[in-house]
Amino acid sequence: MANRRDSRIEPSFEGPPRAKSSAGFSVSEEDRVVPSNPKTSAKRQSAKTKSSRRGRGKSRRGLFGVLGRLAYWCFVLAIWGGIATAGIVVYYGAKMPAATTWAIPDRAPNIRIVSVDGKLLANRGMSGGEAVGLHEMSAYIPEAVIAIEDRRFYSHLGIDPIGLSRAMVANVLGGRFSQGGSTLTQQLAKNLFLTPDRTLERKVQEVLLALWLEHKHTKDQILEMYLNRVYFGSGAYGVEAASRRYFGKSARDVTLPEAALLAGLLKAPSRLSPARDPKAAEQRAQLVLAAMRDEGKISAKELTTAMIAPASRVASYWTGSENYVADTIVEELPDLIGDVRGDIIVDTTVDLTLQKLAEQSIRRLIDGSGKKLNASQGVLVSIDNSGAVRAMVGGYDYSTSQFDRASEARRQPGSAFKPFVYMAALEAGRTPDSVRNDAPIRIGKWTPTNYGGKYFGKVTLATALAKSLNSVAAQLTMEVGPEAVVEAAHRMGIQSDLTANTSIALGTSEVTPLELTSAYVPFANGGHRPDVHFIRRVTTAGGKVLYDNNGGGAPRVVKPEIVGMMNSMMTGTVEIGTARKAAFAWPAAGKTGTSQNSRDAWFIGYTANLTTGVWFGNDDGSPMKKVTGGALPAQAWHEFMVAAHEGVPVRPLPGTWRSTPADTIVQDEIPPHTAQPAPVPSASVGQSAPSAQKASPPRAVRPAETVDAGGFGMPGGGGTTASIKRPVPPGDVGGPVKKRQTSILDILTGG
Repeated sequence: MANRRDSRIEPSFEGPPRAKSSAGFSVSEEDRVVPSNPKTSAKRQSAKTKSSRRGRGKSRRGLFGVLGRLAYWCFVLAIWGGIATAGIVVYYGAKMPAATTWAIPDRAPNIRIVSVDGKLLANRGMSGGEAVGLHEMSAYIPEAVIAIEDRRFYSHLGIDPIGLSRAMVANVLGGRFSQGGSTLTQQLAKNLFLTPDRTLERKVQEVLLALWLEHKHTKDQILEMYLNRVYFGSGAYGVEAASRRYFGKSARDVTLPEAALLAGLLKAPSRLSPARDPKAAEQRAQLVLAAMRDEGKISAKELTTAMIAPASRVASYWTGSENYVADTIVEELPDLIGDVRGDIIVDTTVDLTLQKLAEQSIRRLIDGSGKKLNASQGVLVSIDNSGAVRAMVGGYDYSTSQFDRASEARRQPGSAFKPFVYMAALEAGRTPDSVRNDAPIRIGKWTPTNYGGKYFGKVTLATALAKSLNSVAAQLTMEVGPEAVVEAAHRMGIQSDLTANTSIALGTSEVTPLELTSAYVPFANGGHRPDVHFIRRVTTAGGKVLYDNNGGGAPRVVKPEIVGMMNSMMTGTVEIGTARKAAFAWPAAGKTGTSQNSRDAWFIGYTANLTTGVWFGNDDGSPMKKVTGGALPAQAWHEFMVAAHEGVPVRPLPGTWRSTPADTIVQDEIPPHTAQPAPVPSASVGQSAPSAQKASPPRAVRPAETVDAGGFGMPGGGGTTASIKRPVPPGDVGGPVKKRQTSILDILTGG
């Protein structure tokens, strides 16, 4: 029994039915307390039958399952993304001002500057050009811009989902941000209202503003605003400024290749500017032409023609010398009309034909002789008798240097300053026939000598001025006093500060070419000093007059008889003196000037029609190679004045003077005086004194006296005085000449 208990077998209901045996037992289905469900058993059997079939289709259904789950989650994410996007839009939109307060900001005002005959000189202002209506500009421009920048411009509502999606795909595939998705409306919104920052907030605001623009304005209005404000590179905002900048013409006259080039710049204005990279600009223009052909904007023939004949551009928009004039005018405008709040038109006094003639003359001489003579810069200023500036060239090339040497650079005038010395002497009682002894002299510690050390002995003042004798100019300054010379120069139009010492006779105080030229105008017009001006009238774009120069009064600053004597003397400079190269068919007068070591070379000359001043030199003050006022400046003056007077009736210079016959001049002796110390380093004719500060200002003699300092510094030197046997005009214009009680010995010792 024990063995049976040890080998007991527990009943099992899960294994397969076993055959009955004496060693165990089994329980059948019928022996269960609760019979099993026959349907369940059938299903179990059916599942076993189908298991093999499921194995075969498992891999196929697994792929669809993954895709299905992916689609599901994408849908879910899209919903949540839309919710998040809406939230961001609401958040950033709430930070913006109320839409009822939105308004298109005013376009930056343009200053249109035109010549005396209505030709455009320049545009100034932030916009750089006037606004041009969509119907006014070349039809190629909007077509080219739409073809390359926003093909669905006329069909979208301000944002282009198709274009945005295409840009996103291109950026993802390219692995970098190479395309935007902004429409022209979005770009306009950014330009009008937003900063260029690439932030999510700015992008959301851009979209909202674009939708608002589309709601408030027509497509044509949006396109017109865009084309008149967008940046085209090289400082040009708007199609008009860009057309002027690159092609030297209005946007109204732009051709197909030129329009393609302009449209191509919008992608990267600075990098693709033809002024910087002409090849890149042309390659981009060809892409624009291809896009226009794809869009049906141009025919195949037009495409071929444009490809063969690409856009031709001006050498440099900013190279013209008229830009010096434009800069000067812009600086003057606030004093005349206040702040510029809208587009205005400035009518100037400048004759564009004369301006170009002046520019060509300066450039030709520098191109031809500048390198050989070490002369790199030139200036020309021309003013009529009313004070109107007819031409002003401020340097060799505006594109390389915008510094205006005509109105801003102060240089030593050298002997070109001497007319004011002689005028003061005439006003003090001298005449062109007064005689001085041209010989070496010493004034305190300063010894002015003539160019090359050559002296002419006894000469009249007329001869001394014509030959630009330094010793005589210094003697006259001693006689009338440096203060009288300074007063005469300021009265005539010099505005710079002048140092009242004896060396001023040789032009050691610095002046600008514009003021020195203007100071000669009273000699040309009979003794009146007009206000020098560039602006005739300023009007709004609608024609309202903001400023009108009615001329005003030109006060008399020198008596007619003095003008006559000065013109008689300075005519000799052109006829027999240092400026013979300037002579032409008109009666002309003037004065040359050359500062120390030929650092500055001048000729200021005039007719009864125009007063023109010319300067040559270097910005760094380096010496030229023996260039004098009678060389390059006189040549440039001659070229310009011949062209300027072509077809103009000849007129004589104002005033008259008849030289006194030689037999009426009486020579009187002045007692000889002791010798002076040995001379110190000197300055040549037309050159500045080595050190103007070392010259001791002498005291003036009485106006009635005529002193000859010919024996200064010479043992036993004597002198003469020329007494004129007829009355001379008193020097009372501009105030009486100061009289000082002093002796000849005081003058000699510089006391």
